Amino acid sequence: QLQLVESGGGLVQPGGSLRLACAASGFSLDYYVIGWFRQAPGKEREGVSCISSSASKTAYIESVKGRFTVSRDNAKNTVYLQMNSLKPEDTAVYYCAATRGLTINWLPWNWRSMGNWHYWGNGTLVTVSS
Repeated sequence: QLQLVESGGGLVQPGGSLRLACAASGFSLDYYVIGWFRQAPGKEREGVSCISSSASKTAYIESVKGRFTVSRDNAKNTVYLQMNSLKPEDTAVYYCAATRGLTINWLPWNWRSMGNWHYWGNGTLVTVSS
């Protein structure tokens, strides 16, 4: 059974850091693009970042550029989202998603669209509050 499991969420003060992990089981992430999405209370789910299967290409939404870094360790079948300088508006459930890459350096042109992603985790809650 193909599964993605997120971990690393929690409560953090503004300005703090968290590292989320997305671990795959039942399949190898080697040829999959991984995306990170988030959904804040009362809002639609939005794409935050994604990384190509080779890690050669990444993408971020404007509001997290310079603060969040996506990376992957294919040997561990895990993708990470390092989140620094967290703000209250980063509070959300964070999800990872996977889609098969067309090439190892490929990202979906409209990666922020949920329809591009075929596998989803159940999410991990990040709360940024003092």
